[in-house]
Amino acid sequence: MHQTLQKAVTCVLQPLVRLLLRHGVSHAEFCNWAKQAYVDQAASHFGIDGKAPTVSRIAIVTGINRKEVKRIRELPAEVNTGVSKHNRAVRTVTGWLQDAEYCDSRNRPRVLTFGDPKDSFNQLVKRYGGDVPARAMLDELSRVGTVSHTDGRVKLVQKGYVPHQSESALLDIFSTSATDLLTTLENNLVHTDQRRLQMSVAYDKVTTKGLQQFEKLSSEQAMELLRSLDFALSAHDKDANPSLDDEGEHRVGLGVYFIQDLAKGSTSDE
Repeated sequence: MHQTLQKAVTCVLQPLVRLLLRHGVSHAEFCNWAKQAYVDQAASHFGIDGKAPTVSRIAIVTGINRKEVKRIRELPAEVNTGVSKHNRAVRTVTGWLQDAEYCDSRNRPRVLTFGDPKDSFNQLVKRYGGDVPARAMLDELSRVGTVSHTDGRVKLVQKGYVPHQSESALLDIFSTSATDLLTTLENNLVHTDQRRLQMSVAYDKVTTKGLQQFEKLSSEQAMELLRSLDFALSAHDKDANPSLDDEGEHRVGLGVYFIQDLAKGSTSDE
């Protein structure tokens, strides 16, 4: 079992290690980060009888000595990565794409006006962006290349919040998406009676033409699916509907990602 786990984890680490190497992160630095993750997770999930684990308990579970565990636990709390801000940006752009008030007769996002609190862009942000000021939302969407802003007119130039021009924002999305996927996979390994949705489709020897056609098809159909699900899920979200009095507050959603790699034994994508 341990050998199978080792192979699985080594495989999962490979794309992460590529990312770390591109950013000049050494093995020693990664090991320090991994120790912090070990301590954090042991403290959060490995207590006994519902009680928070002691330093000694964490040391036993992780194999890290007590002095190092104590040092790690005394480190300052992590700075907010900005994921909440990005989620609000996503909701704002999605509302722009879906809400009939902000679309033309052909269901395309209208160019919106900005300036006065009663202008259309300001009202869009008020409706879908939570407590984020319209100016701050405009600056964020402009910074990452999602909108253009000229003479008080705001145009949506990307059909979604995809911050190609901001590496820090892309890393925030990377961490959120990868954590969401791995959390679901880990849940399905541990809680076999409470499995979460986990599906994929992939073939090993698809032609270049087939890849291009499938990428276009999957992008179009995934966008339609996510728009439909966003509309359904937003009706149950307390930020989007402050008047909801239902119990509970859960982070719920569905992620979609494209799979592409070279076939085994291939050295070219031609």
